[in-house]
Amino acid sequence: MEREEEDLQEFIGNLWDTMYHSDGIGLAAPQVGKSFRIFVIDGSPLEEDDPSLKDLKTTFINPEILERGGDETTYEEGCLSIPNLREEIVRPERVRIRYYDRDFNLHEEGYDGIAARIIQHEYDHLEGILFTDRVAPLKKRMLRNKLNAIAKGKFEVSYKVRVAK
Repeated sequence: MEREEEDLQEFIGNLWDTMYHSDGIGLAAPQVGKSFRIFVIDGSPLEEDDPSLKDLKTTFINPEILERGGDETTYEEGCLSIPNLREEIVRPERVRIRYYDRDFNLHEEGYDGIAARIIQHEYDHLEGILFTDRVAPLKKRMLRNKLNAIAKGKFEVSYKVRVAK
């Protein structure tokens, strides 16, 4: 294994560790300050809501969403990057994505329901989009004080957070 690949595997392992330490179900490289197109997801904590999430544990390298479809559905989302804030977000119920896994095998797969939502949420991070960018404008104005407080570091969480200055 070449050094670059070893470094990448170590980084991916750190993403998993960080996600689990933070009690998350997904984490993207930009959330930890890296501009890699990588995210990891583990849907098993939501298995009670959707039994198909039991085995949804995947690393997505250089993913590309090929198609979004189905009805628009609403679901309450939160994010490790915006602590203690949860909002109703509308997203398409299905997604088709092409990506490489941790072993650099190419996949093209379709997901629906909560799995599609998790993937779209993490993919958004790669595109520079936070879930709050998808909140309705009126609701976003109502959240302004909370978001400003978070931006100033006025929040408490059980995991380490680095607030950008």
